[in-house]
Formats: sequence, C-alpha cells, structure tokens
Amino acid sequence: MNILRKKVSAIICVYNEETTICNVIKSVSKTTLINEIIIVNDGSTDKTDEILKDLKKQFPFRYIVLQENKGKGYAMATGVENAQGEIIVFVDADLSNLSENHINKLIEPLLHDNADMVLGFPSKALISYKINLYRNFTGERALFKKEIKPIIGKIRYSQYGVEWLINHHYKDNKKRVVKIYLQDLYHPSKYAKNDSFLKATKELLIQHKIILKTVIQNNLKNNKIINI
Repeated sequence: MNILRKKVSAIICVYNEETTICNVIKSVSKTTLINEIIIVNDGSTDKTDEILKDLKKQFPFRYIVLQENKGKGYAMATGVENAQGEIIVFVDADLSNLSENHINKLIEPLLHDNADMVLGFPSKALISYKINLYRNFTGERALFKKEIKPIIGKIRYSQYGVEWLINHHYKDNKKRVVKIYLQDLYHPSKYAKNDSFLKATKELLIQHKIILKTVIQNNLKNNKIINI
C-alpha cells in the first residue's frame, strides 16, 4: 500500500501540567513520523513555563506562550495556525505512559489514506472507554490540517467544546473517522488531578456548561452529540 508523504506536526496544548509535560515531550520527540512539535502554553501559573524553557534546550520544539489562559480551543487554534505540517496530531499534556507506538497508531491511518481523522482512546481512565459515552471527545486525535481550516475561527472560541465541534464538522461532511485503542495509556480525570472533590465537580460542571453552549451556538441537535 502506498504511503502518503505528508509532513506531520504534533501540537501539545498545556495548562499547569508541571508533573507530566516533561515525559510527554520526551515521548513525542522520539516519534520518527513527527516532523515538527509545537507547544502552546495556555497561560500556566505553575512551573510549566520554567520546565518547558529548560526542555527547549534539549528538544527542538516551537514554544508559543499565551500570557493569559485563553481556553483549550484557543490554544489548539493557535497551534494549528502555526503548524507547517499537512497532518496534525493533538496530544494531551497530562498523559502518562505515552509511547511512540501510541502516536504512530494515531498517524498511520492517515498516511495510508485509510481515514480522515483518527481518535485514540486511552485504556486507563476513570471510566472505561468501552462504556464511556464521552469517549469520542478524546484529546488524542490526528487529522488533516486542510479539513479543519474552515472552522478554525469557531475552534478558537469553543473552549472545552472544541472536540464536539470538530467531531460534528467531520460527521456533517461525511468524513472517514477511525477509532483506535491505546493500550496502557493513562489519562487522569479531574478528580485524580484535584485534591478537592468539590473543586473537581465544579470544574466538570463548568466544562459541561461550555460544551452545551458550543452545541447550541452551532445548532447541533442533542441526538447528534454523542455519536460520530
């Protein structure tokens, strides 16, 4: 099978992930299919900036700093606009056990022209991907840059609704979406990342409110929200 010769850009959007960002960057840097790495620091207030500046001495990535927290959609749009690659692979900054194999599995279906977008489901999470109704809103995904350029303005201001927006753009345009299982990859829940149960719950409620706002603004029907 012919392999598409495409340049691949990895985009990692980070906000206060001082404990995981180092290992994520190391894993992405080892991936031979990736030609470019872009890190977007979305106004972190912990030691993330200090860590990234130190890592930049060791790894050749482009570092973009947003002076204040703009939200996930804004950071992703900024990364896409600065990417040189024809294929974009998004990688969350709070992953554990990330490997080159995980990233290759996201990219390869695009290189073989077997998909227009690939969604990757971490095997280790608070709720198993097999029963998690929100699994399609994973942050681990690869796609062609040209496919999301028409909605980059919407992506910029979608915040936590960004994955919903992208998914339905692909569904509405009848694009090929491939879903893969990423063995041993761990993505923490908000409860795992917060000492306070109440704080984590509050953050989840805010996130869901923003997602619902994105759905309403883009005239998406509720019966289209979950599936892709």
